[in-house]
Amino acid sequence: MPLKIIIIHGTGGKPDGNWFPWLKQELTKTGQQVIIPTFPTIKGQSLQSWIESFQVQVGSVEPNMILVGHSIGAGFLLNLLEQAAQPVIASYFVAGFLGELNLPAYDSVNESFVCRDFNWPKIRKNAGNSCVINSDNDPYVPLSKGEELAKQLAVPLTLLPGAGHINDESGFTSFPFLLEKMQPLL
Repeated sequence: MPLKIIIIHGTGGKPDGNWFPWLKQELTKTGQQVIIPTFPTIKGQSLQSWIESFQVQVGSVEPNMILVGHSIGAGFLLNLLEQAAQPVIASYFVAGFLGELNLPAYDSVNESFVCRDFNWPKIRKNAGNSCVINSDNDPYVPLSKGEELAKQLAVPLTLLPGAGHINDESGFTSFPFLLEKMQPLL
């Protein structure tokens, strides 16, 4: 039975941006089902609107899933995992963060996702094999925010030096490093 791999974009993102189409193509070649939902952003972006969009486009979190979130998409994964009835196979948090970034344009739309206390034991239980990947020169997410996320998930931080926000503006239209990390689970 193929795995369901869900890739969640970030604020201002879209399914055909960054490395998402490339990863979908590579994973589809291995026989997996890959879904990249579209979420309202920046206008209409809230945790509630994203949950509703996820339910329509994906359904619910299932045990045969691998979740991949980029930027606020990683924050969205925390909320999904906190509410999930069962653990997933793995969760990948790319350029993820907790709390405010001190970027007013983003903090207001990201607040409902990451500015609260989480049930970390439940998230850790439901996240499966977790991996937190951040860069040391991200123009939006300080490395300390990735370190904080990794600490809460009780996993080591995977550092990609000089990778910016790990998006297309940083040269990431493909992401072989992530595919390699996922390979043992496919």
